[in-house]
Amino acid sequence: MATHPVHTRPRRQIRFDEHLPVDHRLNTVYRVGAGLIGAFLLAFGILGVMDEIGFFSTGGDRVIGLNTNGTLSVLSIVVGVILLAGMVIGGNVASTLNMVFGVLFLLNGFLNLGLLDGDYNFLAFKIQNVLFSFVVGLLLMTFGMYGRVGSTLPPDNPYYRARHPDPATEPPGREHATGTPPVTMPLPGKEKDRPDRRGPG
Repeated sequence: MATHPVHTRPRRQIRFDEHLPVDHRLNTVYRVGAGLIGAFLLAFGILGVMDEIGFFSTGGDRVIGLNTNGTLSVLSIVVGVILLAGMVIGGNVASTLNMVFGVLFLLNGFLNLGLLDGDYNFLAFKIQNVLFSFVVGLLLMTFGMYGRVGSTLPPDNPYYRARHPDPATEPPGREHATGTPPVTMPLPGKEKDRPDRRGPG
């Protein structure tokens, strides 16, 4: 029965080349998104800590137009520092951080919307905090997904290149890099020619 080799290749790692215009533009977008929002959250958290608000005060106090308490201030500092670190690293790390924290901000907005004016509002959220969480979540997701998802990515996009590796640029024998030989599978409808075992008529 005829067979043909099926080569299983490991998923290519996404690499950004700053010498390529598309890579440079995407990297700039990811860095700007993480940097701007990270810097704002860091400043917001530091001002909240300096105000010496109680850690679990449900009443809180207002800082830069938003309500806060000690817990929310510390969380804002932590998230701000992580986003700023993503800005410094750039590339796929910054994009992924933007997307992850974007989703978390949206979920946080929905969660605290249900806790407003309740006994479990430990982050001292008010309606302006909920709206801010939604806006920041959407912004972070937009920055993170820019040039990363979609069916019309150009061939010079780093994510397109990672998902559609060019066989001409792959080194020979790549399928043996993991020590796994190529798998042979039969071609449908193809059978190996067998000699006629019938005797002469």
